[in-house]
Amino acid sequence: MFQVHAYDSWLRPSARETKFFKWSQLSGTLPAPLFLFLAGVSFALVTDKLRRKGLPPNQIARKTILRGAEILALGYGFRLQEYLLGLPWAPWTDLLRVDILNTIGFSMILMGVVCWFARTRAANLVLALLAAAAIALATPPLYTTWQPRWLPWYIESYINGVHTFKTPQPWLFPVFPWAAFAFAGLALGFFLFDDWAIKNQAKTVALLGALGIALYYFSMWLDARSMQLYRVYDYWHSSPNFFLARVGILLVLFPLSYLWCRAVVSRIPFSPMVQLGQTSLLVYWVHIEFVYGRFSILKKGAQSVPMATFGLLIITTAMVLLSVARTRWKGKGAEVIAWWRRAL
Repeated sequence: MFQVHAYDSWLRPSARETKFFKWSQLSGTLPAPLFLFLAGVSFALVTDKLRRKGLPPNQIARKTILRGAEILALGYGFRLQEYLLGLPWAPWTDLLRVDILNTIGFSMILMGVVCWFARTRAANLVLALLAAAAIALATPPLYTTWQPRWLPWYIESYINGVHTFKTPQPWLFPVFPWAAFAFAGLALGFFLFDDWAIKNQAKTVALLGALGIALYYFSMWLDARSMQLYRVYDYWHSSPNFFLARVGILLVLFPLSYLWCRAVVSRIPFSPMVQLGQTSLLVYWVHIEFVYGRFSILKKGAQSVPMATFGLLIITTAMVLLSVARTRWKGKGAEVIAWWRRAL
């Protein structure tokens, strides 16, 4: 994520034409699906824990939906911050832009509703898969032939990312298809917390890896068919086949992460990647301003590859330090304030 944003913001036009830039942006299609996917997995964990504690379905739904509303509010807070820092150039319509935090929050609200309807882990898994499939399959017509132009743009934008333009924008994160990744993660989460999966972790991880490879190649096979289901077919932006391929890639990451954690992370005292994962929302929020915003540490659109790489190292180091400070100071606000008073 850091390298995608850093090179995209800082490199001069001539450097953006190089193969280096294109390869640096290759992983840019994964962070957003991964955030939503893991949000779904985490949502399943929370829901399962609350059920084990014996909480009634209405109370579980209330807790999880309110958490989704909180993330949605944070998304609007982020947009307000970016708008204020972007004055006087930022248009007011940026306040209603559908960004990744908005979609994560809205997806959590939808998952809370779905989990309220299903009272067992198996039923939740099935409903989550059906929701993911329905969202992915409905995306192409909602972007083209069934585009709901009769809605106000700020509502339609949540459906297809049209924003203030006439056509959906690929740089936004509408519910279709992005919420499908959250529901796919939700289904996976309920599977991972099944008793069999917990007792057979190695087999479960291997199974997920094999399923991921199968889904990826099945997606390629579907894409190669001469006959398509939709009148307008756009593989890279709205196709269910592309969604299927990315879900396959996300599943393949599970065995790779499992092996990495067992072979490397478990044997070292500190992992920057694990540390950043513990405060992902904070580092995402902060680094955006220092890469894309008014307080960018380098002049945007004017750097060479070496200089942008130097800036990337600074941002990465700073975000790791910020993450460490956050985890160490969490819940110790009074102690930190007292320390500052003594120091001053």
